[in-house]
Amino acid sequence: MKSSITPCEARRIALHAQGFQNQSRDKRVTWGQMAAALRDLHLLQIDSVNVLVRSHYLPLFSRLGDYDRAALDKRTLEASNRQVFECWSHEASLVPLDLHPLMRWRMNRARAGNGIYKSMDRFAKDEKAFLKKTLEHIRKTGPLGASAIPGSGKGEGGWWGWSKGKMTMETLFDHGLVTTARRDKFERIYDVPERVIPAEVLNLPTPNEPETFQHLIIRSAQALGIATEFDLRDYFRLPIAETKTAIAECVENGELLPINVDGWSKPYYIHAATKLPRKAGGTALLSPFDPLCWERDRTERIFNFHYRIEIYTPAEKRKFGYYVLPFLNGEDLCGRVCLKADREAGILRANALYHEDMVDPEETAEAMAAELKRMAGWLGLANIEIKKSGNLAAAVAKHF
Repeated sequence: MKSSITPCEARRIALHAQGFQNQSRDKRVTWGQMAAALRDLHLLQIDSVNVLVRSHYLPLFSRLGDYDRAALDKRTLEASNRQVFECWSHEASLVPLDLHPLMRWRMNRARAGNGIYKSMDRFAKDEKAFLKKTLEHIRKTGPLGASAIPGSGKGEGGWWGWSKGKMTMETLFDHGLVTTARRDKFERIYDVPERVIPAEVLNLPTPNEPETFQHLIIRSAQALGIATEFDLRDYFRLPIAETKTAIAECVENGELLPINVDGWSKPYYIHAATKLPRKAGGTALLSPFDPLCWERDRTERIFNFHYRIEIYTPAEKRKFGYYVLPFLNGEDLCGRVCLKADREAGILRANALYHEDMVDPEETAEAMAAELKRMAGWLGLANIEIKKSGNLAAAVAKHF
């Protein structure tokens, strides 16, 4: 690899590493392909919003096309087939089982009262006896949802005002003392790890923290392709000082290579095995929580694409819409669309459609229309409705 590359080459490296390699997305997708994509990403971020489809389903669709979501559920929720488990990673995420030892650092720190979430540290200290009693109850009686715990009614402060029951289960989850056995209507049903995670995984040795952070930095570099120090840290939400040390050690041992990008001021790193791909990209609608675009500043640096999620923005102040997906076409993020799956009516509603400046609107519209048809088919929606909002709406509507 050259010691200095162009922004276009950096973009191509990032796309290729994230699985956008101009592959066909019209073939039957096997579990092997899904597992390979998941291994490359290392995680699928979970989010509760279901206006289109749960966010953890979207990254595999964006890269592979029409796959069977039940096949992912089987490896996520069924004990005999489980190959993925749920934990705090970037955020709440589905993570391949072989990464379980590398996720324990956060659990261990939380149990020691030095977790990421100080409110949980305080709760664990104040409610030590109640946590112990709840854990003993789960061990004795089996899987349990937070709503089944006494005092689990809605807490103060709306969505984020967790009840005592919810706080108890999430604290035990943060400590690694319970994990997600399954979900009922998206509610976590918790159980002790030994009844959920295979014994051969739980028995794997736990690396010490310096080793853990080096391993995770390398995985971040492989998944991102090209990254700043912050990018490498953010992928698994690692602590600042330990990240700096781990990066320095990975550079010293030759696993990470510093690289310059023409015109970009920040230092960048690539994995030592990274090669400059001759081509990369594809056509895809991206979840707001897709690793390619979840770090908004990185998205703007690499793709010159300013993106903010507006779910929590009052409706009258939204610029593009409630649930807006960036649109990748070729090597560019060239547009965005606000989508809603109306399952009862069987309609995929495109409520607002936009193209970026300096792109061909007709070419973008044709590609987006094809992608909307692919998504509707994947979601089992018979019809697509194109609203008139946005500078790309009229051009897309011509294709329906």
